[in-house]
Amino acid sequence: MKLFGTDGIRGTANEFPITPEVALRAGKAITAVLSGSDQKRQRVIIGKDTRISGYMLETALTSGLVSTGMDVLLVGPLPTPAVAHLTKSMGCAAGIMLTASHNPYEDNGLKIFGPDGYKLSDELEEQIENFILSDAAPKSPTPPNKIGKATRIEDARGRYIEFAKHTADNISLHGLKIVIDCGNGAAYSVAPLIFRELGAEVITMATQPDGMNINANCGALYPEAAGALVKQHGADLGVSFDGDADRAIFTDAEGNTISGDRIIALCALSLKQRKQLRGDTIAVTVMSNLGLHAAMEQANIRVLTTGVGDRQVIEALRAHEHSFGGENSGHLIFADHATTGDGILSALQVLRVMKESGKPLQELALCIEEFPQQLESFKVPAKPALESLTEFQTLLREADAALGKNGRQLIRYSGTENKARVMVEHRDQAIVTKWAAHLSTALLEAITKHSI
Repeated sequence: MKLFGTDGIRGTANEFPITPEVALRAGKAITAVLSGSDQKRQRVIIGKDTRISGYMLETALTSGLVSTGMDVLLVGPLPTPAVAHLTKSMGCAAGIMLTASHNPYEDNGLKIFGPDGYKLSDELEEQIENFILSDAAPKSPTPPNKIGKATRIEDARGRYIEFAKHTADNISLHGLKIVIDCGNGAAYSVAPLIFRELGAEVITMATQPDGMNINANCGALYPEAAGALVKQHGADLGVSFDGDADRAIFTDAEGNTISGDRIIALCALSLKQRKQLRGDTIAVTVMSNLGLHAAMEQANIRVLTTGVGDRQVIEALRAHEHSFGGENSGHLIFADHATTGDGILSALQVLRVMKESGKPLQELALCIEEFPQQLESFKVPAKPALESLTEFQTLLREADAALGKNGRQLIRYSGTENKARVMVEHRDQAIVTKWAAHLSTALLEAITKHSI
């Protein structure tokens, strides 16, 4: 597809495809593809993060929707999972989140949810894309008496706050001191309220968005910022959200960043102990550390492996009716509660494990022994099929032989940026360092040579 990537439509604001013109057509396309015969479903929720371009896109998108007969419910800055939840709970035909997640403020995008609160299938995304890009004349205009209207939902924040607290059974967090880094993003308002209402002492940072400081040296990409505050204030842990708060990165009481795989493991073990891990199975992506697989095998928990992206994990959980999975990048999916990754819900579940076990995060995180892993990410001039890079494929075979059974390599392109990612993992750090550098250099050279 030309517009949709691995997580919706994304790009630089005011440049194709993130323009008012495309947003207008997207609104019309969503009506054409997702509106049904049930009159109660002729509404769409629009949420956004704190990027300045959100105003531009929100207005154009709303115009496209109401011009084709859809009513629009505007909820303002709210986390992506809140929009997904409200889409389903309020009986809407679709939910749209304006965000570029962890990207800088210059970028923006559209994440679209169906009436069930799940991200759209490839087939539906393709239909919407074809409509947006089509030069065909539009159908007869909507008559004036059928034009939709836009309404601001004032209690949207409160609805999500109560839902989030309920997912953790409104557990008391009294006695815990927490640092919350909202990344100047979508969680800046709701996250501190949720944890304070449950009784925690909350120290906040990056909760003053100005439209251009989202993810700027704060949030999930910079967990060390929260870690420094944790140490300074003697807090129990830090939680860093990305721009749309669908994922979270944790730091322990010593200010150390805890990997997503360790968080997945401790949550899986807790769910199994509570008999809430259906099928004693979790789903993770190919990026998860081999140490996680080893720890789960020891705990008699089966691991399903998917492609990269939280959507892939969600699809695996739905297909096999399992209850939990996640990505090392911080997306956790508690399928009994949510239809997408939710950073706030994830933090509540981790805090619940801490409270019920009486153990600090750094001790709980020792449940796995991670293999040394190195991930290199770099810009590329093009994205030729890796199979077409003959000399590089020869090098990959050499790498596989050298890494053997105690390691692996994973090469892929970013689904949302012009970047390549090289991941190498092995029990021996020296081998990891050597091959990560070697493969990264060789891949960039091969791509550059191919694109000349």
